[in-house]
Amino acid sequence: MFARNVSFQLKPNMLSDYTRTFDKDVLPLLRKQNGFKDEITFCGQGGTDVTAVSIWENKKDADNYNTNTYPQVLKTLARFIEGTPQVHTFDVITSTLHQHDLAAV
Repeated sequence: MFARNVSFQLKPNMLSDYTRTFDKDVLPLLRKQNGFKDEITFCGQGGTDVTAVSIWENKKDADNYNTNTYPQVLKTLARFIEGTPQVHTFDVITSTLHQHDLAAV
């Protein structure tokens, strides 16, 4: 599995609007992507420091999302974000998500 870690700053008082838009507009896009497994988003106290981690079946699927859909996601969320989000990618070496996938087989 593979992970994309995107960290960014929300504009002040935008957390609830961001969350609502993410759930309504972005999450459905993610769920349509080949290889998408899960998404978890963290927010620091104060509601502006955000880290979103998406889990993918493999690097190729994450790269395809990054090239073909992520630019649309950025446009959708641009009104909530200050500056440019930082994207980092990782190989997943441990995860309980693996166990859930195996249990479903």
